[in-house]
Amino acid sequence: MKKFFEDIKKDMKFKSAGPGKKLTEESSKSAVVQSSSGAKQDRHAPSEGAQRAGAAALARIEQQPRPKVYTSQDIIRNQVKRELEAEAASLVEKEKAPSAEGSSVPRFEEDAVEASVMMVHTFNKDKDKVKAAVDIISKYIENICKNPSEEKFRRIKLSNKVFQEKVRCVEGSREFLQALGFISVMFPVDGQDEEEEEFLVLPEQGPDALELMKERRDRLQGAEPVRAQLDRQLQAFRPSSNAQRFELPPEFYNLTAEELKKEQQQKSDLVEKNAMLRTKAMREREEQRERRKYNYTLLRVRLPDGSLLQGTFYAWDRLPVLFGFVRESLVDGWQPFDLIAPGGQKLQESEEVALAECNLVPAALLTFSWDAAVQADIAAAGGKSPNILKPELLEKIKTLS
Repeated sequence: MKKFFEDIKKDMKFKSAGPGKKLTEESSKSAVVQSSSGAKQDRHAPSEGAQRAGAAALARIEQQPRPKVYTSQDIIRNQVKRELEAEAASLVEKEKAPSAEGSSVPRFEEDAVEASVMMVHTFNKDKDKVKAAVDIISKYIENICKNPSEEKFRRIKLSNKVFQEKVRCVEGSREFLQALGFISVMFPVDGQDEEEEEFLVLPEQGPDALELMKERRDRLQGAEPVRAQLDRQLQAFRPSSNAQRFELPPEFYNLTAEELKKEQQQKSDLVEKNAMLRTKAMREREEQRERRKYNYTLLRVRLPDGSLLQGTFYAWDRLPVLFGFVRESLVDGWQPFDLIAPGGQKLQESEEVALAECNLVPAALLTFSWDAAVQADIAAAGGKSPNILKPELLEKIKTLS
């Protein structure tokens, strides 16, 4: 508004000055032109009442208090005050809420440092990028601890090239800095008062806070990624009594026209594929593509008493993992045993072969058998166990429908 009235005043002064004139023109001619244009100007000039209203509006604008210009210290102080008030309010809410008694599992929402450290090392696959970000953050902390009163070491410009390329791209890095106490503050850009850019600013720390910051830096440097473990979904089943007298009608084995066409097409494709000249590398790549269609496999092991042991595995788990799973479910897990795959293939516990490479993906039924010689010795000694599975599994065993 103030600028608007100032423009009106400038326009009035400019118009009242009359039109311009050439230095070579005669004074009499310029006087006539000036008098005629002056008369024309009087018809468009604001009235006396409009001028008084404009002057009064300018006076009111000048009397209004101008907004206070805050320094960087004022901004930081106000921001810290708001953060402390919010933290105090959250602590009051936590005290009012009932605590979970007997819970020994750490809660990440209560330990922002631990949560952010886990994010940095687990959510980022590129270890080199993680190491570079950790080194830079550690350097930030080292500079702060060496120069706790220097404000420049407690301010991180987010548009800084090093921060953008090395730290910001690592997930969890900003959360870790905020867990240390850094807060987001907007500062005006140098030479551009209307534009602002974001900084992470750490309030001045005391000696105890600096020691705590060093400890958290060590936690960040020495942390390891958290790897999710597959739930085997261990289950035991006993066969249904109806399974022994299961019968199918003769019509079941009759193929329809569509099924015959599909089977013939598959055979034709297989013959054409085998007729193609392919190198060993090409065949291996094709086999790898087929195997990588599945990430998991469901395996069942038929035990000598007719019960079934079921578990879920990664497609690229090795045979020792499968043998260990079965052994842990047995009462006499120390005894040697064999696992027979479909087709009669005998699996070897000592071989580091993936389940996918043994054609046990996406599902398979294995046959369990004890070592005959060991079983004969145990039977002769009279020490044969009546049950194969452990009691805790027998308590939860289910019957297949």
